Amino acid sequence: MKNIKLLALVMSVAVLAGCAGMNKSGAGSSASQQTSAATGDAAIVSKIKSSLAADADLKNAKIDVTSAEGAVRLKGEIKSLALRRKVDAIVKDVPGVKSVDNQLIVTG
Repeated sequence: MKNIKLLALVMSVAVLAGCAGMNKSGAGSSASQQTSAATGDAAIVSKIKSSLAADADLKNAKIDVTSAEGAVRLKGEIKSLALRRKVDAIVKDVPGVKSVDNQLIVTG
């Protein structure tokens, strides 16, 4: 009887230790996913900025670009509606972009 109680206690401790380990690895995955998303967003913003700078019509435009989990937001001023649409098209072609919130104001 004493051996059965001891065996039950050891098994319970082993199960609890296993559950605790699973919880920690789940939290680690979440943290690594957040880091991955942040890195991905930084790459998206960098690619968008370099694509805009490479375009002759847009290289001098002052456009603020942010990204959160692939959702890109554009703020600033642009000279024409055609250029606003061009920016939109360039941004949508960047890998990883899921949506574009184009808040550019046309000044011309």
